[in-house]
Amino acid sequence: MNERVNERDVRKRILPSGWYPADEKETVRVLQNWEKSLEAPGIQSGMSAVVPHAGWSFSGKLAYKTIRQLNPETKVVIIVGGHMRAGEGTAVANEHYFETPFGPMATAEEFKNKLGEQIALKADKAADNTVEVQLPIVRYLFPEARVLWLRVGAGKESVELGRVCAGIAGTLSERVCMIGSTDLTHYGPNYGFAPKGIGSEAVEWAQQENDGGIIKHMLQMQSEDVLHWGNQRKAACSPGAAVAAMEFAAAYGCEEGILTGYDSSYSLNPDSSFVGYAGIVYSSADK
Repeated sequence: MNERVNERDVRKRILPSGWYPADEKETVRVLQNWEKSLEAPGIQSGMSAVVPHAGWSFSGKLAYKTIRQLNPETKVVIIVGGHMRAGEGTAVANEHYFETPFGPMATAEEFKNKLGEQIALKADKAADNTVEVQLPIVRYLFPEARVLWLRVGAGKESVELGRVCAGIAGTLSERVCMIGSTDLTHYGPNYGFAPKGIGSEAVEWAQQENDGGIIKHMLQMQSEDVLHWGNQRKAACSPGAAVAAMEFAAAYGCEEGILTGYDSSYSLNPDSSFVGYAGIVYSSADK
């Protein structure tokens, strides 16, 4: 990007370097190492995806593996985060640029304006990781793309957001993709959620039953069930973000998702408190 950027128009990084590297050289090193360790992505036909949003040492590689399966011709990337309850609506970052280790990434202003004509958008000023942690990956994989930073509540507003964004994308000549950012079950005393106690039985329940259940609904693109499992069973921290990505793809005829991987913080740090992560990509021949 060659245009001059006024620093007052840039949304600054709020996450410390432990979440992802602070400088370009180290960021490139990490991303290149991930790329070398992965198989070729094959046909990159993804139009939306669900990715985790923990620190890169925990879930960054899985997020990268999933996002790299989106169509490489994408020019607008909508990143939908969460940490919002049902009924809280949709929030948008109004800055014109976003800070990344590779330099500022521009906002998709035209798309944002069109979205604001159909959905009530409130300014997102919260210090939140769900979108920011994806920005360097998106900037690296889609260096010419513009980004739209959104967060959505874990209710019906997420269904509307995905459908409306798909409708707007259909009016544009540029290719648009959406990323829904959510982690899965936050289990253990650190999160105040331990219905199966502590130990191997708890780990198996959280990973196989709770995470496994919501992943199944995500793959089958069952929005109502994903919201129920996220809200009632605490199987996801930002289920609305996943639902938006699902509904975006469903609008173009996608009928099922593909699991790119599953992991848990327990595999890196076996502890009584842990979090699950999944990567899912949605493809359609229509877009």
